Amino acid sequence: MLEQLRDMTVVVADTGEIAAVKRHCPVDCTTNPTLVLGALKDPASEELIAREIEAGRRRGLSPEGLTDTLTVAVGAELAQLVPGRVSTEVDARLSFDSAASIRRARAIVADYAARGIGKERILIKLAATWEGIRAAQVLQDEGTDCNLTLLFNLAQAVACAEAKVHLISPFVGRITDWYKAAEGRDTYAPDEDPGVRSVCAIYDYYKANGIATIVMGASFRNIGQVKALAGCDKLTIAPKLLEELSEDEGELARVLSPDKTQDRARLSMDEPTFRWEMNADAMATEKLAEGIRNFDADHHKLIELIGART
Repeated sequence: MLEQLRDMTVVVADTGEIAAVKRHCPVDCTTNPTLVLGALKDPASEELIAREIEAGRRRGLSPEGLTDTLTVAVGAELAQLVPGRVSTEVDARLSFDSAASIRRARAIVADYAARGIGKERILIKLAATWEGIRAAQVLQDEGTDCNLTLLFNLAQAVACAEAKVHLISPFVGRITDWYKAAEGRDTYAPDEDPGVRSVCAIYDYYKANGIATIVMGASFRNIGQVKALAGCDKLTIAPKLLEELSEDEGELARVLSPDKTQDRARLSMDEPTFRWEMNADAMATEKLAEGIRNFDADHHKLIELIGART
């Protein structure tokens, strides 16, 4: 199944663990604070972490500053292992501050450059808030490609397209989690799974309107959701599910294709419309806020762990 999927979709590793990337040989890697936390527990990263902490200590960096440089160091190491891009996330606490997000993104690009990694090898990852999308528009104009994450509905996708964002990461599993709780459901068939249907709608809208922004499905709960999006531009998949796909010997049918889309009217998204559409979508509003809080909590855990080691 995994090899068949690679023939129709770019497979991205949803992990910051070096050993997992070496094992699965993805084209790209995508990270967030939760995944970097996992990398800290990865024996294959131990030497890198110790080296970065010692270098940061000599430079007199605070635990927060060390956390920033360590995140880029993990990304730079991953960039040596994949032929494509590595996503690196701007701090979640900046999700409602466009100017601060732009400054942090520029600092990330500069840190990668100091390590010999050009910006063509990285994606700056921002939450798909109105402010995050505006920051991405500025960065894209500067030639820095962005990955807009925590994306849960079409309004966010339309705004990202208008900002000419390089890539979006609509979250499949978190959408499904919300609807399971709201509807009292345990499971959904792949063709009725709310998370899958959301990504299909965004993919169809983009392809029907000739939008170049890449759609990368993310946050999968099971391989059934992955199979239901076979053919999507990219899919970022956790190592456990990559293992399951590699062991599945069935035949994989292509579901999404640019030439199978239905006509969709081109939409426009100004700030009042965006905020209204988000307010009207309880799932998107709740999951976006929850995702930002959780990423920020994991960022603080990283700072605490680094502080304990210094």
